[in-house]
Amino acid sequence: MNILELKQLSKKFGDYAAVDQMSLAVKEGEIFGFLGANGAGKSTTINMISGLLKPSDGDILFLGKDIFKHSKATKMNIGIVPQDLAIYEELNAYENVKFFAGLYGLRGAALKERVEEALTFVGLSDKHKYLPKHFSGGMKRRLNIACALAHRPKLIIMDEPTVGIDPQSRNYILQSVKKLNEMGCTIIYTSHYMEEVEEICTRIAIIDHGKVIAEGTKEQLTSIITDTKDVVIELSSGNGISLGDIQEIPGVRAAALEENSVKISSDTGVNNLNRLIRYFMDKGIEIRSLQEQAPDLETVFLTLTGRSLRD
Repeated sequence: MNILELKQLSKKFGDYAAVDQMSLAVKEGEIFGFLGANGAGKSTTINMISGLLKPSDGDILFLGKDIFKHSKATKMNIGIVPQDLAIYEELNAYENVKFFAGLYGLRGAALKERVEEALTFVGLSDKHKYLPKHFSGGMKRRLNIACALAHRPKLIIMDEPTVGIDPQSRNYILQSVKKLNEMGCTIIYTSHYMEEVEEICTRIAIIDHGKVIAEGTKEQLTSIITDTKDVVIELSSGNGISLGDIQEIPGVRAAALEENSVKISSDTGVNNLNRLIRYFMDKGIEIRSLQEQAPDLETVFLTLTGRSLRD
């Protein structure tokens, strides 16, 4: 079932169309990557999903219902982790989460339980009395996440949640995203770090000039720009290898030998790895390493948009 649907969504500022008839669907239970360079329309789209902006045209459906006609129910089930920190420096960690959870109507014992649960989840339960001004950048980001999930939303939108933090904190947040997803939460995730999207997202949409220009799994997106895959095999010796014989193996398009390594280009739709390995085993040649090489998501993005994600 789709938890979120955008149908011909548009947003204009004067004559400028920041979002231009965008359509996409996010399924329940997935981590959906939302990729776009600066100015592509990503933030405008997120602000409309969040209810902060009204579309110029089109519809946004949450669990099949228009988010603006059912705004209260929608907001109760969506959590937002904004790129700019949304925490109060004069309140301690507990008070910050309590304040935001209280905005969703939580009171009394239920409020206390949810606040403690959220702080424990992000690893800040032992720092609940500390003011954010004493926190590192990574701890502030984690507190920001706690504020967004204390009301147990069905959908969490994370907009650049790891920007400007150390690698250890980044890894902690990525593992937290995976854990949230395992607990049944659907997540929309945006990042300028392509490796994060590759690691955690089950499906990805690439937007440019306010439109979705490609959508699918990493493998599906890669197949848009190439129908080949490369395998580099390091051998104990290059003696006795016939490139002509290798090229006779089904799916192989080309093979090249350089010292003790052979690079083989094959059709992505043909699984011939076992045959390649058998060829070298039959020759009595030891395989020391084998590495499959395919275009990464950064290459796909650059090819489709003509610019890097950080442009």
